[in-house]
This record gives sequence, structure tokens and C-alpha cells, in this order.
Amino acid sequence: MAKVEADLNGFEALLAGSADLTRLINSPVFSSEDQAKAIAAIADKAGITGLTGNFLRVVAKNRRLFAVPGMIKAFRQISAEARGEASAEVTSAHELTAAQQTELKAALKGVAGKDVAISVTVDPSLLGGLVVKMGSRQIDTSLKTKLNSLKLALKEVG
Repeated sequence: MAKVEADLNGFEALLAGSADLTRLINSPVFSSEDQAKAIAAIADKAGITGLTGNFLRVVAKNRRLFAVPGMIKAFRQISAEARGEASAEVTSAHELTAAQQTELKAALKGVAGKDVAISVTVDPSLLGGLVVKMGSRQIDTSLKTKLNSLKLALKEVG
């Protein structure tokens, strides 16, 4: 299970780093054969083999590559639950250091009552702060949200 999770994380990183790969999985222009060949080549080159490699090939042949990001997210949640962890999606304005991630995990553990596996994405439009989604809860401390709230408050006053 750890190997599959590592391979899926690797594929997700490839996806995040390549606009061409994102276009390949989302565009209906490419045939299932083209997608399958491309995914097979990418998986081989990235060392994504075994169960995960086969999974990506089957998904490509069935023209469901567009759903892979959601599948990875769902797998992460299931995997975290199997380990007795809660999972959280964290969006930050800038890349978090290892120390910041450790501190965030400790803070979230206090809230959840168990270890928390976090998935961090960077969104510079937040300007500062974090948005944390854990289960049905969302904690938004982003500067963008605070500024929007202030803007709304000023419109109501004026």
C-alpha cells in the first residue's frame, strides 16, 4: 500500500509540474490509444510500475484519465483511515518547510485527536495564511479571505 501511495504521489507531482500532461489527461481530443501510449511511456520513465502502473494504463484505456486527481485524493483518504489517521488538505500561499508541516500536523492532531496526514498545495493568490480542510471542517486564515471580508464590511457601512 505504501508503494502504491508513493507511486500515486509521484504521478500527482508529475501532473502538477507539467501543463502538457494536464492537457493530455483532460483533453477529449486525444484518443484512448494515444492516452494509453503516453501514460505507459510516462509511467515507465518515472518508474511507476506494478499495480499503480497497470491502474494508470487501464484508466487511460477507458478514457477516465480526467478522474485520476480525484481518485488519488480518495485513495489518500482511504489510506489515511486504514492507518488510523485523519487526512487534511492544506492550501498555503507559499511552500511550507518541513518544520512548518510538522508544527501544522501537531496542531491538527490536537484538533482531530489522532495523527493527521496532510496534502499541501500552494496557491499564491491566497497572499498569506492557510486554508485547511479536514473532513467537513474548513479553517480559512488566508489573507485573501480576510481582505474580502473587510471589503464586504466596508461596502455594508458605506
